[in-house]
Amino acid sequence: MCTYLTEQIDITGSGKGATGYFPLTRAMVYVDHPQHAPYEHTVNVDFLNPDLGPGARVALELTEEGALALIDALRSALASAPPGLASEHQNQPA
Repeated sequence: MCTYLTEQIDITGSGKGATGYFPLTRAMVYVDHPQHAPYEHTVNVDFLNPDLGPGARVALELTEEGALALIDALRSALASAPPGLASEHQNQPA
């Protein structure tokens, strides 16, 4: 069953699409039917920049287990680094 609930967040980063890297400004997460993954439903994550049009999108279709493992890996990677090291507010070289 599709939840029809989409979580949207503003983000700062870069993604690599068919034509190379582009700035990311938004992420959307929802449970729905995948376009490609061989499952009835997946956790779908879209990283995009709406100002650049439909081609500025990186899509993930994950199983529930894969999505939870990704969350754990993200938390683990962040916990192993000094706080603020990868923050958008980190100190920039002069």
